[in-house]
Amino acid sequence: MALYLTVLISVLNQIGLKGSKMLIALHALELKADPVAIGVLIATYAVFPLMLAVYAGRLTDRIGVRWPMLCGSLGMTAGLLVPVAWPTIAALFAAAAMLGTANIFFHVSCHNLVGSIDGAGSRTSNFGTFSLGGSVSGMLGPVLVGFMVDRAGYSWTFVTLASIVTLPGFVLLLYPRFIPAKVESRRDPEAGGVRELLADRALRNTLITSGLIITALDLFNFYMPIYGRSLGLQATAIGWIIGMQAAAAFVVRLWMPRLAQRYGEARVLTWSLLMAGLTYLLFPVFEQPLVMGAVSFLLGLGLGCGQPLSTVLTYNHSPPGRIGEALGMRLAVNKFTQVSVPILFGSLSTAFGIYPVFWSNAVLLLVGGALIARGQERSPARGIDEAGAK
Repeated sequence: MALYLTVLISVLNQIGLKGSKMLIALHALELKADPVAIGVLIATYAVFPLMLAVYAGRLTDRIGVRWPMLCGSLGMTAGLLVPVAWPTIAALFAAAAMLGTANIFFHVSCHNLVGSIDGAGSRTSNFGTFSLGGSVSGMLGPVLVGFMVDRAGYSWTFVTLASIVTLPGFVLLLYPRFIPAKVESRRDPEAGGVRELLADRALRNTLITSGLIITALDLFNFYMPIYGRSLGLQATAIGWIIGMQAAAAFVVRLWMPRLAQRYGEARVLTWSLLMAGLTYLLFPVFEQPLVMGAVSFLLGLGLGCGQPLSTVLTYNHSPPGRIGEALGMRLAVNKFTQVSVPILFGSLSTAFGIYPVFWSNAVLLLVGGALIARGQERSPARGIDEAGAK
């Protein structure tokens, strides 16, 4: 029951976060922002989380997950209301910074909690279930935003998302036993710093993989609205195209535990990256909304396993008693790519148009998948059973 309740409040939280990314991108276009400004705006989501991710992980190891989740939920509510009061580009930057910072505490706490439920033997299954909730929110957020923007405008859409992300905070306030006050480690913690974590080859490869996956997802969520607007598509159509990626992720994640059990987490993750890279090459080729939705669905099939499997591998390769710190390190790597890549790609799109953004990301995914496959041949990743026994 604890797993499903955690998934529920995470879905509500992520509807706000994922919906906000499309909403802020569309609002920035409405306010005449250029691609470079939008690239910086994308990066703003990750600036403070980059600095705070490891701290957030250590915090959950020390005090538990409830209070970081509570503060994260309420902080996101405040961030979504900023553009309502001040509908300017500066307000969008402030909202992005607040949303990214608040979410990092909620996000790493959820991962730490899910990974601890029912022991190592259920970890891949638990993260698979948790990732299904992420797919639901990834579909509902953009579809809701597209519908609301076309019919009620930007301010009411921000208010609607703020109302949704407030609900987890109220649940955590009114029902303090909803989740454990602290997730206890069954082993004594090991000493060491960030360098020690990065020295672990298997963990380091997993962190790089995770960064590539997050980059692919974020660039799609932000640049698909730009590409769609350039084709004259309405927000509703853009929302459905983005939502198809999440719908496909939901489908593939239903099979993820079986695929991981049969082929291994690392191998499935490698094929996911390669498939997503090939799919990214197709986006600039098509302009019809239905065809773009189909390509988006293929992308979701490729990236759908990426996030939960990279989280499982991070959890499995983490030192005893430092799971939250390792998960925070994973998010720090993700945020580094979210800061650097959008700015680079924003400048690229200004100089050469939107198409190279998709093509460059395709190359990153294909090269990353090839490198991971090569590294796996040299040093196979530890499986769940080994991780549980260490």
